[in-house]
Amino acid sequence: MNDVAPGRARAAIASNFAWTAEMVRPLADRGVGTPAVFLRKTFEISEPSGAETLRISALGLYRAFINGARVGNDLLTPGWTSYDKRLSYQTYAVGPLLRQGANVIDIWLGDGWYRSQMMWGKNPIFNTWGSEIAAIAELSADAAGTTRILVKTDGTWSSGELPIRQSGIYLGEIYDARCERAAADMGTEVIAFDKSVLTPHETEPVRELAPFEPVLTWKDAESRTIHDFGQNLAGYVAFTVRGKAGARVTVEHSEIIAADNTFDNRNYRSAAARIEYVLKGEGEESYRPTFTFQGFRYARLTVDGEAEVGSIRAVPISSVNALIAGFTSASALVNRLVENTIWSQRSNFIEVPTDCPQRDERLGWTGDAQVFAATACYLHDSHAFLVKWLRDVMADQREDGAVPYVSPDPTRLHPDRYRGYYGSTGWGDAICVVPWVLWQHYGDKAVLAETLPAMVRWVDFVWSISDGPIVRPPRQRGARGSTFGDWLQPKGPSEKPLPTIGDDAAATIYLYISASLTAKAAGVVGEEALARQMGERADAVKRAFAREFITGSGRLVYDDQTSYALAVLHDLIPADLLPAAREHFKATIARSEGRIGTGFIGTPALLPALVKIGEPKLAAEVFLQEDVPGWLYQVKNGATTIWERWDAIQADGSIYEPAMNSYNHYAYGAVCQWLFEAIAGFRPDEEEPGFRHILFEPTIIPALSPVSAHHHSAAGRIEAGWKVDGDRVTYTLTVPAGARGTLILADGYGDAVLDGMPMAKAAPASLAAGSHVVTFRIR
Repeated sequence: MNDVAPGRARAAIASNFAWTAEMVRPLADRGVGTPAVFLRKTFEISEPSGAETLRISALGLYRAFINGARVGNDLLTPGWTSYDKRLSYQTYAVGPLLRQGANVIDIWLGDGWYRSQMMWGKNPIFNTWGSEIAAIAELSADAAGTTRILVKTDGTWSSGELPIRQSGIYLGEIYDARCERAAADMGTEVIAFDKSVLTPHETEPVRELAPFEPVLTWKDAESRTIHDFGQNLAGYVAFTVRGKAGARVTVEHSEIIAADNTFDNRNYRSAAARIEYVLKGEGEESYRPTFTFQGFRYARLTVDGEAEVGSIRAVPISSVNALIAGFTSASALVNRLVENTIWSQRSNFIEVPTDCPQRDERLGWTGDAQVFAATACYLHDSHAFLVKWLRDVMADQREDGAVPYVSPDPTRLHPDRYRGYYGSTGWGDAICVVPWVLWQHYGDKAVLAETLPAMVRWVDFVWSISDGPIVRPPRQRGARGSTFGDWLQPKGPSEKPLPTIGDDAAATIYLYISASLTAKAAGVVGEEALARQMGERADAVKRAFAREFITGSGRLVYDDQTSYALAVLHDLIPADLLPAAREHFKATIARSEGRIGTGFIGTPALLPALVKIGEPKLAAEVFLQEDVPGWLYQVKNGATTIWERWDAIQADGSIYEPAMNSYNHYAYGAVCQWLFEAIAGFRPDEEEPGFRHILFEPTIIPALSPVSAHHHSAAGRIEAGWKVDGDRVTYTLTVPAGARGTLILADGYGDAVLDGMPMAKAAPASLAAGSHVVTFRIR
C-alpha cells in the first residue's frame, strides 16, 4: 500500500470538465480525530493504452494508489482553498500503473485543513468546512478526442480504516504499522456535492525538497534523543527503525532549544505537532507522515519498547522550489539574512502564504502576504501561487467588501466563534497590493481585471468605516473596521516609550494606497471612468491626510518612524513641507538610537523612504546595526529563518513570552526587496511591466562591497553588482534579451562612464539588451 511509483501530474484541463463521478463518503469514517480511512474499487481493463488519466479531488486530504503504487508525488492534495466555494482537483497520467485484467485503486483520506483543528487552542474550530471526508475520482482512457470512463467513484466502492490512527494539521500523525493490512469491509455512500466548485489545481503542487541530516545529536536528562538539523523548516522527519511489534517511536518538534540546551516548544501552544509510530516488527521499517507537516529545526525522539531508530532526516516541503534569485555581499550576516528569508518563504508557501508553520495558527494572513509579495516574486516564481490565493481571498470577501484577516478563512462559516474577523486596513489591502505586484513582476493584466471588482469593493468598505477620507477605526477587536495598525511596532523601554503610529493615520494611508492602486489597475484594463473616480478618491484622501496628520512645521502628528516612512514613500507630504519632515524623520531614528521603530506595515517602507529623502548612509546604519530591534540581531543570534518578533530571543538567551512567538515568519524578510531594488539596484517599470523595461538605480553601501545579485525575471535573467575601490565604484549589469533598461544615478554619484563613454551629468541613460559596465565616484 505504501510502495511509491512515479506518476506525473499533468497540466490541469479546463475548469468546466464534465464530471460523471460522485462525491463518495467512506462509511468506515467515524468523524474528526478518528482513524484515517480509505476507499477501494477493483475493476477490469482488457488492455491498457498507456494514456489513461486520473482526475481526483477530496473533501479532506487524499493520497491515491493504483495496484499498490502511489499516484504522483504531490503532497497534501487536493490542497487548501475556501472549500465550500473552490475545491481543487488534480489530473495524473497513470497509464504505466495499470495492468491487463484486474486492477485496484485505493484512495486514502485524512482530516487535513477541511476538518482537523483550525485556529488556536482557546477557541478551536473543528469540522471547519464540513464533518464528512469524501473523494471524487474518474479514471479514463483518453484517445482520438474521446474519453471513456474506466472507473469512477460511486456508491459501489468499499471502505476501511488506515494504519493512520489519527492525523491533523496541528496535531501531527499517529501511525500503527500493525494495522497496514486492514480490510475494506465497509461500504460507501454518495453525498450531496456541488461539482461546480471543482477547479483544476492552479499552482505548483507541494513537493519534498532536499532533506537535511542532523548536524548535532545528544541525549537529554531523560535519555531522549534530540536531533538538530541545522535549519528551521516546514516539513516532517523521515526515519527508519527496527524492533519488536508494538514498540513506539514518538517524535516531538521545536524551533529552538533553551539556553541550557533543553527542548522548548511552548510557542506551539495547543499544536501537539507530534508523530507516533508503532512498529509491526518486520525488519527495517520506514516512515514519514502522510497528512500533516510541522515547522521545526529540532526533533526529540522517545522510544518505548524494544526498538532502535536507524537513519533520520528532516524533509522540507513547499509549493515553491526552484530559487530564481540570488544576493551576496561582503557581509556574512546579510547573506544569511537573505538565506533566512528564502527558507521562511519556502516554509510558509505551502498551498497558502501563511504566517507560520508550527503553532496552532498557520493561517493565510493577508497583511503578511501583502508586505512580502514583491520579495516573494524576486526569490521564487510566485505568480500562479499568489493568483490562486487571491481567488481564495475573493471567495472569502464579505458582502460589504470587507476582506478577511486570513484566507482561506476558517471563521467565515463560524461567525459565532470569531466575531468580525475581517476588515483590517493594512491586511485587507492585500486585494489591491498583491495584484499590482503581479502586474509589475509578470505583466499579468488578467489578474488586474479579475480582482478589480474586489479592489473597488474593498476601497468602498474602508471609505465607509468613517464615511470619508479620514479613516477612524474602532478600537474594539471585532467591531466593523477595527485594525491591527502597525502590528508589533517596537515601543522602546516601558519607562520612556517611543511614539507609535495611530490607527487612524495608518488606516488613512492604506486607504490612499489602495485607492491609488485601484485607479492604476482600472487604467490598465481600460476602465477609464473608474480610474478617474478612484484617482479622485485617492486625491481626496491625500489632501485630508495632510490637513489631519501633518502640522505646519512639517511634523507628522504621531511623530514615529512608520508615519514618516509610509508618508514619504507614498508622496503624502506636500513638497513645501518635505524638507522639514525629512529632519523630523531623521530625528525618529536618532530617538531610537539608530534602531528600527517600525512593525509589520512600516518596516518594508523604512529603508526605501530613507533612501528617497537622500539618506542612504542613515538607511545603511539602521540596516547594518546588530542590536535589537534589527534585522541582523536575529542572524547574529543563530536564526536560520525570519522571526515574528525582533526580540524573540533576548540578548541573554532567554525566550520571549512563547504565547505569540514564531521563529519562522517571513514578514520582516520583505527587506530583501530593498536589497534587490536599491542595493543591487534593479526593479521593474510599472509602465512596461514584467521587466520588459528595467530601471537600474544602485545605492552604494561601501561596507557591503562587493555586491552581486541576479533574478530570473519574466523577461529573462537580470544581473547587477558593484564593488568599491576607494571612492570609485564599478557597477556591472546585464539586461536580458528582448528587454531594455535605463540607468539612473543618484545626485551624489559623479564622473560616470558607461561602457567607456562619459555620461551626461544627472541624465538617465538608455541600456540595450546585453552586459554593461558603469564606473562612477561617490562622495
